[in-house]
Amino acid sequence: MERSRKRHVTFELLPFSITGAISYRATAFIVVAPLLVLVVIYACLWPPGVPTAFFRLQNGANTTEITPKDELESALEGVAMENRTLIIAILNKAYVEQNAMLDLFLQSLGEGEDTEFLIDHLLFVAVDQRAFNRCRTLELHCYNLVTEGVDFSKEVFYMSDAFNNMMWRRTLFLGDVLRRGYNFIFTDMDVMWLRNPFSQLYRDGEYLQMSSDFYYGKPFDNSFFNTGFYFVTANNKTIALFDEWYAWRNNSKGMKDQDVLQKMKREGAFTRLGLRVRALETTYFSGFCQMSQDLRKVITVHANCCASMKAKLIDLRSVLEAWKVNNSNGTSNATTTAWPPVKGICLHDTATKHTATKH
Repeated sequence: MERSRKRHVTFELLPFSITGAISYRATAFIVVAPLLVLVVIYACLWPPGVPTAFFRLQNGANTTEITPKDELESALEGVAMENRTLIIAILNKAYVEQNAMLDLFLQSLGEGEDTEFLIDHLLFVAVDQRAFNRCRTLELHCYNLVTEGVDFSKEVFYMSDAFNNMMWRRTLFLGDVLRRGYNFIFTDMDVMWLRNPFSQLYRDGEYLQMSSDFYYGKPFDNSFFNTGFYFVTANNKTIALFDEWYAWRNNSKGMKDQDVLQKMKREGAFTRLGLRVRALETTYFSGFCQMSQDLRKVITVHANCCASMKAKLIDLRSVLEAWKVNNSNGTSNATTTAWPPVKGICLHDTATKHTATKH
C-alpha cells in the first residue's frame, strides 16, 4: 500500500513524463467519454417543441412554464372543427335509458341531411356517472361534469329546483368553454336535427343566434328566444354576457335561466355589452310552440311547449317518422302531405298556441 502511494506521487511530480501523460489522458477520457455519450443521446431524444428557456428557471430570467392541458381542454380540442367550433349537449341518466332521448337524438343526426358527420364534432357533457358510462359505451365524445352535492341523474321536471340547478350549472360550464376560445352550438337533447344548421347560421357580425318559441319577423327584436338551441361566438362580449347571466342565479327566484336572459335583454344588457343577437326563424329552427310549415326549409324541431319526457318522446318520434315518409326521395322530391305532424300529446293545434301566446 505504501509503495503504491509513493508511485502515485511520483507521477504527479513528473507531469511531463511519458507515463504521467498517458495516465492523465486515460483518466480524462474515462471521465469525459460517458458524458459525451449522454449529451448525444439527450440531443437525439430532446423534443424540438420544448424551449430551452425552461431550464433557465434557476437564473430567474426568460422563464417559460409548460402548463399541461386539463381534461376539458383535451375534450374540446378533440371534438372542435378547425375553426374551433363544436356542438355541445348535456346528458343525464334519464336521457340514456334504452329507447330514450339519447337514442332518438342520435337517430335524427344519423337520418338527417348532411348531419351524420356532425356527431364527430359533438361533445356530450354527462352530469352523472351513469350517463357518462353510457356515453363511453357508445363511443361518443364524452366529458364528465361533476357537481358536488347535486344529483342530476333523475328526470328533471320543468321549473323544479333540480331543473333550475341544472340550467345554471350548464350556464357556468358554457361560459368556461367560451373563455377557452371555442365557438359552439348548444343543443338540448329534445331537438331533432333534420338538416345541417351551419348553412343557415348567419356570419354578419352576430355574436349570438338563438332559437325562438315564436317568431314574428323581427330577428333583432324578439323576446321569445329559447336557450334550447343557439350558436355563440367566443369573444370578450359574449364571455361578459355569460358571466353576468350566471351572476343573476341567486337573485332570480322563480325564474329559469332563459327567463333571466330575456329580462337582461329588456333591461338593455345586450345593448350595453355591444352584443348583436339574432333570433332564428321558426321556419328553419322549428318547435312544438310554432311548428314550421315548410318541409323543404325546416332544419331542427324542438320539443318546446312540452313538459314531460314521455310526451316529448312520443311526439318527436312522430316528427322523425313524418320526416322520413315525406323526405324519403330526397329534399328535391319532398312532399308536404303529412307535414307537419299534428297528432300527439304536445304537438297539436300549433296555430292556436301561437295566437294565444302572441296576444
